[in-house]
Amino acid sequence: MTGQFHVVGIGPGDPELITRKAERLIGAAAVVAFHAGVRKDSHARRIAAHLIPADAVEEELRYPVTTGTTDHPGGYVGALADFYDDCEARLAVHLDAGRDVVLLAEGDPLFYGSSMYLLDRFRDRFPVDVVPGVPAFAAATATVPAPLVRQDDVLTVLPGTLPEPELARRLADTDGAVIMKLGRTFPAVRSALEQAGRLDGALYVERASQPEERWLPVAEVDADSVPYFSLIVVPGDSARPSSAARLRTGTEVAAEVAAVEPDAAELLVIGLGPGPDGWLTPEASAALAEVSHVVGYAPYVNRVPQRPGLQRHASGNTVEVDRARFALDLARQGAKVAVVSGGDAGVFGMASAVFEAAADPAYAGVPVRVLPGVSAIQAVAARAGAPIGADFAVLSLSDRLKPWAVVERRLRLVAEADLVLGVYNPASRSRREQVVEMQKILLEHRSPDTVVVVGRDVGRDEESLTVTTLGGLDTDSIDMKCLLIIGASATRAEADGTVWTPRWVD
Repeated sequence: MTGQFHVVGIGPGDPELITRKAERLIGAAAVVAFHAGVRKDSHARRIAAHLIPADAVEEELRYPVTTGTTDHPGGYVGALADFYDDCEARLAVHLDAGRDVVLLAEGDPLFYGSSMYLLDRFRDRFPVDVVPGVPAFAAATATVPAPLVRQDDVLTVLPGTLPEPELARRLADTDGAVIMKLGRTFPAVRSALEQAGRLDGALYVERASQPEERWLPVAEVDADSVPYFSLIVVPGDSARPSSAARLRTGTEVAAEVAAVEPDAAELLVIGLGPGPDGWLTPEASAALAEVSHVVGYAPYVNRVPQRPGLQRHASGNTVEVDRARFALDLARQGAKVAVVSGGDAGVFGMASAVFEAAADPAYAGVPVRVLPGVSAIQAVAARAGAPIGADFAVLSLSDRLKPWAVVERRLRLVAEADLVLGVYNPASRSRREQVVEMQKILLEHRSPDTVVVVGRDVGRDEESLTVTTLGGLDTDSIDMKCLLIIGASATRAEADGTVWTPRWVD
């Protein structure tokens, strides 16, 4: 019979935070394993030393490298892979011999814990058992002490190793936050907190629950003094002026807003362009630097750089009018708001949805201004040459807001008029037939040799541009990342791949 592999959480440092179950298993263990730093005593063993039986076999699993350099041919990843192979082999000897193994895990075993890698290796070979432990952030919030989240707050746990802009974005988008993995990442983490407007109220906690523990505001921390055993707590209350303000009733808030009687602010609807920052107009960039709220579909909101005082309101892709009403409500109360859209906001973007919502008499006092952006069809056309250099039409194949019969009729009319056609939203995972039907309808009126340009992710790293024909168009390869330009009878494809449409008509 094989032994059982126990992964036992022993908490962040204070031996009194070890659970009774963990204490029982450690005290009865035949083999006790624990990780240790390159040149350091094992922190895990130190926490549980008083519980380890005198006759237990101890297996020290010493890392070959932590964050330093290594001459391993596989680099850091290769060195750790070999290390875990060795750990697996050493502990498997005991398990195969029928001896239970207890692996000590600081904090909680499955919360950024090294033990999970051995758990992954053993779960299909031996009986496994995981004992949860008090995570470091729970000890940190108790040390402060500060309520981390309350009521319907959202808590986000973030590694400090995230890219600084991404860290800033996520900090701005949450209520409470915990930031792990500090040390050398601290300067970038501090900068991200400042960009997100969350530096005030952010608390640094070092060696929580241990005799050397200390805490202080992040703004006061010396970056050179930050050890590995540290983290940052951003209480949800810090996202608002005070917790008391959050508990006011809707009637009280409405009465307070009415008493202030703010003038409605202008609501901006801004096109961000198809992707690259270089395609964002100076006008749009300047406007985004002035607003205090950005509202939009999540991928577009994420493109707006985070800065102190900016609140971001991201939502899904099919709630355009609700999103517009939300932005109008903010503007009506005097907030500076921008609704953002990819490409040009007026071309299958948010501008129309905003005007639809603004038609409600409740928003009569809110001025709306649209700032143009580079449209996706302009970007694809420019990459190809000049396929829309003459008369052209633009059509969305989506039938979410209009019946397919309408789309079909318009396709026939465009084909009969011999116009260049730009096609947005050609296909999605659940909508595959429309692009097939489009091809059939157009072939009733156009030659199979009609030039077609397929632009995919134009302006992004994954950009591709394909020049094909209407008869040769592979509809199975088309999805929502594509924009099609279907030429008129006069549209030409040159030998070098350039596509253009003459301005004149015979």
